[in-house]
Amino acid sequence: HKQLKESLRILQWVHFVPAYDEWFNKTYARQWGERHDTEVTVDNIGIAGINARAAAEISAQKGHDLFLFNWPPPSFEEQTVDMRDVYTELERKFDKPIDLAIKSTYNPKTKKYYAMSPSFTPDPVNYRQDLFAQVGMPAGPRTWDDVRAKGAEIKRKLGNPVGIGLANEIDTGMAMRTIMYAFGASVQDQEHNLVLGAKPTLDAIKFVRTLYQEAMTPEVFTWDASANNRAMIAGRVALALNAISITRTAEKENPDTSRKIQLTKALQGPVRAIGLEHVMQCYVIWKFAENIDGAKQFLVDYTSDFRQAFRAGEFYDFPCFPSTVPDLKALIGSDPKAHPPDKYALLEDVTTWATNVGYPGYANAAIDEIFGTWVVNVMFAKAASGSATPEEALREAETASRRIFGKWKDKGLI
Repeated sequence: HKQLKESLRILQWVHFVPAYDEWFNKTYARQWGERHDTEVTVDNIGIAGINARAAAEISAQKGHDLFLFNWPPPSFEEQTVDMRDVYTELERKFDKPIDLAIKSTYNPKTKKYYAMSPSFTPDPVNYRQDLFAQVGMPAGPRTWDDVRAKGAEIKRKLGNPVGIGLANEIDTGMAMRTIMYAFGASVQDQEHNLVLGAKPTLDAIKFVRTLYQEAMTPEVFTWDASANNRAMIAGRVALALNAISITRTAEKENPDTSRKIQLTKALQGPVRAIGLEHVMQCYVIWKFAENIDGAKQFLVDYTSDFRQAFRAGEFYDFPCFPSTVPDLKALIGSDPKAHPPDKYALLEDVTTWATNVGYPGYANAAIDEIFGTWVVNVMFAKAASGSATPEEALREAETASRRIFGKWKDKGLI
């Protein structure tokens, strides 16, 4: 009998830039499989289904060999293989990964790399240049106060609200943390102690409430992860926080709108100018995976070949090992599809302003659960909608967070 081929099963999200899945599934994975005499199967599911699928595979102790999360998954640490050797091998070839990758895949308490991150997605501000020009700010907002003041003016005069979600979905979770960090607030400090209840959080909540009252509409309470994309491309909203999937879709579907949407870096708050990464590509290999060695080899090779992925995803995914895309600056500085061709050049220093969920500490299991159960989203939404005072919303979120931190500390993971 001929020996059966090895098999490698990979699960990942349905990418927001369809050209990426086309390349990864039909070209990259297939060619890798041929080189390694391995039958590679790629399954794609919607971003909202990832945590539930992970839980189902753990409960069955069966599933994919390589599983992609789009955020740090430390609450699954006990079920994952340590990735230290994958990082070591890549460091040998390419120098160190960016800090963001380590903060999103390493547990300093257990000294384990519970995941491996080849790439991350910047989260710039997308704004309608034509609308901001009509209120005297053609270069777009520079501060969060600009967003509030000019956003209110645009809504009043031109009818286009600010499009930042206040719903139970990932973009809202990212946007609210960006605002918190800019105000000097965070869920935890550097030593992984809960500090959500501090005064800067209250300031951030009051700011979002005012921003909502003056510049937004109730639709944001029921948004899903691509609602801000759709609203921006349809020309309804003046500003959104999102990856470049908004502008990439506009370039294909609506070039006129694409010319109007421009990007700006992290906005300045009262304390700092900071942004989050938008999607953090974190691959895990389950302890029960059937092809652990093949999965590790695939990760090393995929990360080594990352320049192909960077181009296939139209710059949506940025490298965690910068030297894998040595000509990144030239590529984003002149892109024939972009309006203007240097639209994406402002992302060249993104690692200086993009941070991780869990800032200023590491992503940990409590941070993961607080993110995944939308504690922060609900806190801001309740205060904005008026169903709770800012103080009540904060107290409630802090109580929930304290219970979550206690649970994971008891398990020895923080």
